[in-house]
Amino acid sequence: MLRITVHDNLKSLTFRLEGTLAGPWVSEVEECRRRALAGRRRPSVRFDLAGVTFIDAAGEAYLAAMHRQGAALIAADCLTRAIVAEITKAPTPDRGRPAGPKPPAAGVGKDSGTGGMSVRPSQESEASSGSA
Repeated sequence: MLRITVHDNLKSLTFRLEGTLAGPWVSEVEECRRRALAGRRRPSVRFDLAGVTFIDAAGEAYLAAMHRQGAALIAADCLTRAIVAEITKAPTPDRGRPAGPKPPAAGVGKDSGTGGMSVRPSQESEASSGSA
């Protein structure tokens, strides 16, 4: 399920998304965007992803297309920021960690089963749970 809230002011149009940006909800966002932009000059478009809990491959492709058209993507949590960084090819902020090579994130990555971003257990957790 996805909730779409449109915040409209003179300079920008912000689509606040909450829930799952996947499957049929992607086309619903596009339809909402088209209706909101109908008959208007091209305002600045922003997608607020702070409330998004899951993005599948179609959702990621849609956000990438919107970014190429000039839309700003606003992300709050780690996974959503990682997706936005991948789309925009921008580095994710290091939040004050020392510079240097970064170890691979054991618990975060693409979920091959759904094509979206998800959290999975680290290899250490999987190995220790199987040896009991």
